[in-house]
Amino acid sequence: MARTGAKQSKPRVHVTHSSSIVESQLVTSARVRAAAKKFPGLISRVEFVYGDDPASLEASLPETDILLLSGTIDLSGLRARAPRLRWIQSCSAGVEKIVPYIPNGVTLTNASGVHGPRGGEYGITAVLMLNSRVPAFVTNQQAARWEQIHTTPLAGKTLVLLGVGAIGAEVARLAKRFGMRVLGVTRSGKAHKSVDRMFRTGQLAQVLPKADFVLSTLPLTPETNGLIGRAQLDLLPRHAGVVNLGRGRVMDYDTLMDKLGKGELSGAVLDVFHEEPLPADSPLWSTPNLIMSPHCAVDDESVYVERCLDIFFGNLKRFLAGRPLENVVNTKLGY
Repeated sequence: MARTGAKQSKPRVHVTHSSSIVESQLVTSARVRAAAKKFPGLISRVEFVYGDDPASLEASLPETDILLLSGTIDLSGLRARAPRLRWIQSCSAGVEKIVPYIPNGVTLTNASGVHGPRGGEYGITAVLMLNSRVPAFVTNQQAARWEQIHTTPLAGKTLVLLGVGAIGAEVARLAKRFGMRVLGVTRSGKAHKSVDRMFRTGQLAQVLPKADFVLSTLPLTPETNGLIGRAQLDLLPRHAGVVNLGRGRVMDYDTLMDKLGKGELSGAVLDVFHEEPLPADSPLWSTPNLIMSPHCAVDDESVYVERCLDIFFGNLKRFLAGRPLENVVNTKLGY
């Protein structure tokens, strides 16, 4: 694939995937051509190369300017392997496995925003399940136990959002339609139109005791790793429910299991885990008052690649014009 002799006339975009990527998330040449129709004339200004196997990737990298990546591949020694590389577009919102390998001078952009509609829908579904005590009903069903649990509507109850990105913002919008009070926690504490009050991460002790429900969409970064430990979970009222749609290692699941088992929290809905796939011997499988989904709840596979490519082509237009890119990851912060 690599050229010898002749000077490369167009920037090269190499498209590659990790071996675990499912068909619906493959960035194929047909999908690239379809997405490019929204950006007339742009695709002809670059050279697209496709190759997932190590040999084709290594042959192409020396002349690659842009890497379009779905999943995670070996990026070690990337500066030496790809001396021309200037930009990596990841088709994932979470990039904690990529960030440590980004050389100086290379811009990393992610797919933040693609999960908003589906993630918001599942997030409010999780809150509705917790409010209606569905995890407890599922636990009782498995135990053939008849126990009537009466609940009240969501209106007037408090949802604490850890992270107010695309998913969190959509959950907030939907929660307001149910008459909920929405409190947000972010690194900056910047105001949001669908959030009644914002807090900074350092104010967790102030906001968690107010929660009827806590929903996390936080990415995994040095600052968020283990952010919600025993001390934080102990601040929640006994009736509170917990949702995690971001990254598993943000939260102490050992403590969460302990509190669910003792009835010190009313329920939890988890879509992300410390180890994935979740091992068959994990005690989470048998934890009461817990509903789990296998890290798929916020993905809309029907439009996932299309939305990722919309981000990519929008940025490609900016890249070729020498303008700042969008969705740029701060590699020091990790998101």
